[in-house]
Amino acid sequence: MASWRVGFPDAVDEVTVRLVAGVVLVVGLVALLTGWWPLYAVLATDFVLRALFGPGRSPIAQFVLRMVRPRVNAAPRPTAGPPKRFAATIGAVMTVAATLLGGVAAATGSTAAATAVFAIGSIMVVFPALEAFAALCVGCVIFAQLIRLGIVPERICLECADITDRLAARLREDVAAA
Repeated sequence: MASWRVGFPDAVDEVTVRLVAGVVLVVGLVALLTGWWPLYAVLATDFVLRALFGPGRSPIAQFVLRMVRPRVNAAPRPTAGPPKRFAATIGAVMTVAATLLGGVAAATGSTAAATAVFAIGSIMVVFPALEAFAALCVGCVIFAQLIRLGIVPERICLECADITDRLAARLREDVAAA
């Protein structure tokens, strides 16, 4: 199955990405509202797997691809993969930090650590909400700024832009065959 390929694809379906963001939003909201910081470990594991190995190794992405996306009547909309991978990396860093700080807060009663977890948790609600509801990927915006600043080589997105049309056609074929 193509979704189990190792590595992050050059193009991904924006509809699926937004649905994944919706699941992340729900988990993040539950963690934030209940203060149950171990949920950040669940998100951290998923983000790390997605950032390192692509959506084929992400339990949340696989759940969305298998259970949710087939029920959504929307044509695939290919979008560049590298900025989404960067966004997943930001999610990984943030949720790993929330997990570690949550453990510190629980073990020591540190209000500073608890406040930091709340701040990170708030970001981990706002960012996926923007992606899910407004198709605004904050990580992608940051990625574009890094390209403009010359920190990320421009060729990374030129290469994904070049292949996007071919992958869009393949994605449409895959969906039609399913």
